[in-house]
Amino acid sequence: MIDATSQGSGAIVHARTAQQHFELTRAAPAVALEPFVDHYWIVQWDLRGREPHRQRVITHPSVHMTFTSYLTTGEGRARVTGVQHGEFVEEIAGQGRVIGAQFRVGGFRPFLSAPMSTITDRFVPVDEIFGDRGRAAAAGIVAAPDAAAGVALIDDFLTGSCPKPDPAIVRLAEIVRRIRADPTLTRVDRLAEDLAMTPRRLQQLFDEYVGVGPKWVIRRLQMHGAAERARTAPTSTGPSWPPISATPTRPISLVPLPPLLAFLRRDTPERRPRSRRSAEGGPYSASWKCHITITGLPTPAARAAAGTMSARLHGQKSHGPAAPNVPLCSDG
Repeated sequence: MIDATSQGSGAIVHARTAQQHFELTRAAPAVALEPFVDHYWIVQWDLRGREPHRQRVITHPSVHMTFTSYLTTGEGRARVTGVQHGEFVEEIAGQGRVIGAQFRVGGFRPFLSAPMSTITDRFVPVDEIFGDRGRAAAAGIVAAPDAAAGVALIDDFLTGSCPKPDPAIVRLAEIVRRIRADPTLTRVDRLAEDLAMTPRRLQQLFDEYVGVGPKWVIRRLQMHGAAERARTAPTSTGPSWPPISATPTRPISLVPLPPLLAFLRRDTPERRPRSRRSAEGGPYSASWKCHITITGLPTPAARAAAGTMSARLHGQKSHGPAAPNVPLCSDG
């Protein structure tokens, strides 16, 4: 059953604006698919007479299988999207819908006859993986009269392709729960120690079943957790952010800031002397510039948190909240 109340907007950038352009709902998979599929999601839009909309999404470390129906033109698209390192951007226009299956972390590996790293950052046609059966299923899902019928067809298709249970997926589910439950967990070696695994074995498991390394997954899951806390925090107080343990001498790819995200841009490293000896021909070190732009700070508590973050990045005491929508720069 499609549930409009279980919308998840943590990964959607500028979610309030997005709601003016499309509707996002979810549906649960069949019981047999629960070890592999997290949920189905449905995006429907009607922008006839309006400008096209470009939507940015912060990707999750999961595979998505999507079936897009462009109702205005009668065209369709069916593809499997591997884990995407970067930001995902999709433009919608006219009238249409997308029905997608979000697999659990590692959950698509039994459906693929190759390591997950082979489809990382790729978009693969459904029939390239599932053959003629996938091509026939895609045609029926794209042409389905409504979203509910399309979801039922996806459920039938995946149930018919359902593999045997895989203990590695159960282990990955445990790892994901552990990362989500502890916002202070930021290091691969600590995670490996907690799991009684070597870092090398952990890396091999993620390459085979996820397609990206555990370090990237930790950062991305923590980012989604921070975004969800910001989305659900009371507006009077703002979210409670975990301690920030970043120094300006280390590259920072992303830091969670209210209300959703603050993007960090890592510039080309500058070569500069570390000491007088370096200036005279000794070794050089790379200096990274991290530029943080806060996308919006709705509460005094959020602005104070941003001011504290800026001070910590600079290694200074906090002197009050930062102004919204201004860059906070850390030049290491």
